Amino acid sequence: MCLSVCGRVKTVDLPFASIDIKGIETLVNVELVEEPVKGDYVLVHAGFAIEKIDEEYFNYLDSVLEEMLKEDDEY
Repeated sequence: MCLSVCGRVKTVDLPFASIDIKGIETLVNVELVEEPVKGDYVLVHAGFAIEKIDEEYFNYLDSVLEEMLKEDDEY
């Protein structure tokens, strides 16, 4: 199964950007995203930002991930 996670761009130094994912900053390749800038929301998969998303969708995906993590802790 493949899973992408959502994050927010903190800094950009092409071809990479520092992305905040649930409070953890990670360096990802952003060459697949057009003109990434600080504050953008992106989907990250396998070390690559693969798509920009809007804040509403980011919040939805973040809540889904929170629910998945909460359910995982119950087992």
